[in-house]
Amino acid sequence: MICAGIDAGSRAIKVVLLDTEGYNVVASGTTDQAVEQQALALGLLEQALADSGLSRADVGRTVATGYGRNIISFADTTITEITCHARGVRHVVPDAMTIIEIGGQDSKLIRLNAHGAVRDFAMNDRCAAGTGRFLEVVAGRLGVELDKLGEMARQSRKPAAISSTCVVFAETEIIGLLAAGSRPEDIVAGVQRSIASRVAAMVGRTMDPPIVFTGGVALIPGMDAALQSTLGHPVTIAPEPMMTGALGAALLACR
Repeated sequence: MICAGIDAGSRAIKVVLLDTEGYNVVASGTTDQAVEQQALALGLLEQALADSGLSRADVGRTVATGYGRNIISFADTTITEITCHARGVRHVVPDAMTIIEIGGQDSKLIRLNAHGAVRDFAMNDRCAAGTGRFLEVVAGRLGVELDKLGEMARQSRKPAAISSTCVVFAETEIIGLLAAGSRPEDIVAGVQRSIASRVAAMVGRTMDPPIVFTGGVALIPGMDAALQSTLGHPVTIAPEPMMTGALGAALLACR
């Protein structure tokens, strides 16, 4: 039997199919988020099934998570993304104790206990200046692709100080820095450091390693290094970091 996990995130929808015996990933897929979330999620699920030679009748249970989880009416139940990311990360990194998840519109810090259950968490969902959206704005302003930001940051000689706590004001600040002659490489390094600092503010005084970095922003080169430098601890990027929420949802569906 197959179980399905659907992560209807703010920027993308992700689907993972698992078999119920070995918890092996049978298929997975992603698509950009849009207005018709349920139709997109259903189409993505059906495509993943078709690619595997399966049909809806082969799916025993479906769990939805993410911002749009309550819109996915064909799911059997919904579970919060905090719980799903914890379960997904522990599946791929069994000794993980702290999870940093940075997505398109929010960032989360999740602390786990020795058994992998959520001990507590903190979330920044009120300002895009600590999320992937900030990096998208910077890339657009500088006219570069997102995957080039890490290379640019490595060439920085003096990271720019980005003090704004709102992405709108931060963009204005970046315009000012460019007008004042700041190098784009220094601005990118400053933005990555700024995002890492916002994560550090959620950490508080203690952080238990191993620390695992997940979410779409983990795919942007240089962000793991920025987090390591700011936090003073090694940071490991989860395998397929965009998929950990959907993976956790599928695992919980199997359970």
